[in-house]
Amino acid sequence: MKDSHYDAAIIGAGMSGLAAGIRLAHFGKKVCIFERHNAPGGLNSFYSLAGRKFDVGLHAMTNYVPAGVKGTPLTKLLRQLRIDRDEFALCPQKQSKVSFGPKGETTLKFTNDFAVLDAEVVARFPAQADGWRKLVQLVKSYDDVSLDAKPLSARAVVAQHLTDPLLTDMIFCPVMYYGSAQERDMEFGQFVIMFKALFLEGFARPLDGVRVIIRVLLEKYRQAGGERRMKCGVSKIIEEQGRVAVLQLDDGTEITADHVISSAGYPETMRMCEPARAAEAAANTGALSFCETISIFRQAPATWGWGDDTIIFFNDSPRFEYAAAAELVDPRSGVICIPNNFDYAGGELPEGIFRVTCLANYAKWAALPEPEYQAAKQQWLGAMQRSARRFLPAVADDALAANLLTTDMFTPRTVRKFTGHLNGAIYGAPRKVRDGRTHLSNLYLCGTDQGFLGIIGAMLSGISMANYHILQKSGT
Repeated sequence: MKDSHYDAAIIGAGMSGLAAGIRLAHFGKKVCIFERHNAPGGLNSFYSLAGRKFDVGLHAMTNYVPAGVKGTPLTKLLRQLRIDRDEFALCPQKQSKVSFGPKGETTLKFTNDFAVLDAEVVARFPAQADGWRKLVQLVKSYDDVSLDAKPLSARAVVAQHLTDPLLTDMIFCPVMYYGSAQERDMEFGQFVIMFKALFLEGFARPLDGVRVIIRVLLEKYRQAGGERRMKCGVSKIIEEQGRVAVLQLDDGTEITADHVISSAGYPETMRMCEPARAAEAAANTGALSFCETISIFRQAPATWGWGDDTIIFFNDSPRFEYAAAAELVDPRSGVICIPNNFDYAGGELPEGIFRVTCLANYAKWAALPEPEYQAAKQQWLGAMQRSARRFLPAVADDALAANLLTTDMFTPRTVRKFTGHLNGAIYGAPRKVRDGRTHLSNLYLCGTDQGFLGIIGAMLSGISMANYHILQKSGT
């Protein structure tokens, strides 16, 4: 006798799992989300420390479009989840830039108006203008949501249009940092998704951060009648005759479900399976993880001239190297995010926030004994921020120190602990499973390893897999 039976069980209360649950519950399915941790949101959650709430993962929500723009991922998401646009309270970015060179000698500015980036590329790389325009047209016409598209190398496709290595690297840098699970390259469909999300659409953020999005999703799920079990992960997926027969939970209880959607990631899901599928997991486990530092100041960064740019993607080297760091951290490139620099329409954050993200090495962080781990965090917090500050107007160290209230930092070890992602791989497996199918006929993947990227993409992934594998087949 099993403890419960569901029409659908969902592993993980991240953005994709919550969206899948809402969609299924809207159509009367008995659905339960099982989450090992005590906070929902997965890779895009938040935590409290000394009375402050810190976002994890959210620099910005991509895919932003103004009200009234139809046929985009954001508008599709709102319609499918029955969310009013105002509930997300999205505030657009001011402007962002890609900054390359030891001190950012070459820059490309961009906003939520693609014409800005287009003009920047043509002005700085006039010989590339024709190829650039052809690439943009290809991106606009490419079917990036096809579930059976043939994988293509993005580097190879882009090389057919852009011949300047600097421009090529400057375009790949933001797209890779915000979505690529593959070292040095990415699948072209993934490139298209991120190019559209960052450049053709844009960045936005709620004033109160990612918890606004999570709060809306939880309320929609509750209203639709969905069940949620927190601090209750799935430890084993027991299979019989090519199907999921039983889900064994962390507390030893067992449940059954007609369908199972896992947002845990491909290798993580394979490792849950009994009999074990460790070889499949090992062959498609990501290697890319990050460190991120967060500094909180008394004053907004605009006080010392850091008020123009919302996000800065930087690289100091002749070529952009997107790969697991050789040492604990690779500070040569990274992402600066200043959450104060969104257009909050009259509101403002109560304190200044300065975030820096760089590529890291999971194995090296994981091997450190605790005292050395804490010392390395302090060392690299300073090194990462010094590297990033080269791409901002100069400010004296003592001026920043006088304004500093607190800092925090997460490492690949933190990512592994709180998300379960092997190797602390932020963007999961390098090879995505676009149709979400697994070796079991009633087990499907959603989220990062299905292949729709970003917060909006994650939610659309949950919706698409719920629609495609469960609702359409049941005639709902």
